[in-house]
Amino acid sequence: MLAYLLRRFVYTLPIMLGVALVCFALVHLAPGDPLVSILPPDASADLQAQLRELYGFNRSLPEQFGLWIWRALQGDLGTSIASSRPVAAEVFKAVGNTLRLAVIATFIGFILGSFFGFVAGYFRNSILDRAASLLSVLGVSVPHYWLGMVMVIVFSSLLMWLPATGAGPGGSDQWKWDWEHVQFMILPALTMSVIPMGIIARTVRALVAELLDQEFIIGLKAKGLTQFGVFCHVVKNAAPTALAVMGLQLGYLLGGSILIETVFSWPGTGFLLNSAIFQRDLPLLQGTILVLALFFVLLNLLVDVLQTLLDPRIARS
Repeated sequence: MLAYLLRRFVYTLPIMLGVALVCFALVHLAPGDPLVSILPPDASADLQAQLRELYGFNRSLPEQFGLWIWRALQGDLGTSIASSRPVAAEVFKAVGNTLRLAVIATFIGFILGSFFGFVAGYFRNSILDRAASLLSVLGVSVPHYWLGMVMVIVFSSLLMWLPATGAGPGGSDQWKWDWEHVQFMILPALTMSVIPMGIIARTVRALVAELLDQEFIIGLKAKGLTQFGVFCHVVKNAAPTALAVMGLQLGYLLGGSILIETVFSWPGTGFLLNSAIFQRDLPLLQGTILVLALFFVLLNLLVDVLQTLLDPRIARS
C-alpha cells in the first residue's frame, strides 16, 4: 500500500503541471486586458506600464508561467488585481465555504440516491423501479441553475420559509452551525444534491440488479438466509463502487458549482470564479482553478484508498 501511495503521488506531479499549463494558457488566450478593472479610462501610458511591470504582465508568457509555478510551490498564488488581497487567502476561504456546501449536498444525494437505487434494483420492472428511475433521470437532466431559481421563487418568495441568498447574518466570516446560518445552506445544498442523487441512483440500481442475479446471492437465498441478511451482503458488495461514484461527485461539485453559487450568492469557489471571469482577474482565476484541480486529484487518491479498505479484492500494489 505504501508503494502504491508513493507511486500515485509521483503520478500526480505531471498531472498537476499539465493542469497548471492548460489553466495558464486558457486564461491568457482569452481576449481582454486583465488590468481593465483597475485602470481608469484616461490612464497614461506610464501608469499602464508601471502596473504591467508590477503584476509581471510585461514579461513573456513562458517567463510568467515559470514565475507563477515557482511562487505557487512556495504557497504564493499572487495578488488579486481587483481586491489587492492575497489570492491564497481568498481562494482557501472560498474553498472552505464550497467544501462545506458540497459535503452536505453530496451526503444528501448519496442517501437519497442509494435509497432510490436499492428500491429500483430490488423491485425491478415494477412501478417503484419506474418511479425511482424517472426521478434519477430528472435529477441529471433538469438545468440546475433553473431549479435553483424555481426553489428561490417557491420557498423564499411565495412561501417565505427559507432565505434566498447569502451565507448567514454575519456572512461566511462568522459562520456557525446554528439555525440562523444553516437555513441559508438548505436551498443551495438541495439544488446541488440533485446531480449526485440521480447519478448514484442509476449506479446503485445497476449494481443491485446485477448482484441479485449472482450465484452466491442465489445460494444464500437457497440456504434460507433472511432478506435482511441478503440485503447486508448486497450492500457490502455495492459499497465500494457507490463510494467511488460519491467521491467523484464531490469533486465535480467542488469545481462545477459556479452557476448554483451564483444563483444563491453563496461565497464559494464558484461565486469567486464567476467574479474573477467578469473582472478578468487572472491571478485569482489561475489560483482558484489550480487549487480545485489539486483537491480533485487528492480526492481521487483518497477514494482509491477507501475502496481498498472496504473491498480487499481490489489489489493495490
